[in-house]
Amino acid sequence: MKEESFFELVYDVVSLIPPGRVTSYGAIARYLGSPQAARTVGWALNKSFSSAGFIPAHRVVNRNGLLTGKFHFGYFEAMKELLESEGIRVDHDCVVDFERLFWDPSKELDGLAFIIEEDE
Repeated sequence: MKEESFFELVYDVVSLIPPGRVTSYGAIARYLGSPQAARTVGWALNKSFSSAGFIPAHRVVNRNGLLTGKFHFGYFEAMKELLESEGIRVDHDCVVDFERLFWDPSKELDGLAFIIEEDE
């Protein structure tokens, strides 16, 4: 496997979040083996706006479902509008039914990680 920066690994994981689902900064950090790096995941997503290609950063919220990254989008309501366009309800900057919509990469990507390792 080629060496990738932590930011690139974050982008890889975020790119796999299905439309209509959300995850947290901490869940991504734990999946990448750096449970204390939730804030670094946020920095990576902030930097993603200047990267080539679309990274669905709007699908990443804090551990309580709050849209804490909304200030980094083009305008104040952009993150909320992107989530709502995927059928996710947001009320007072918080994802409604957060627990039901939560996508845990440690559970969802476990088999995928195994398949990728097998192919190498």
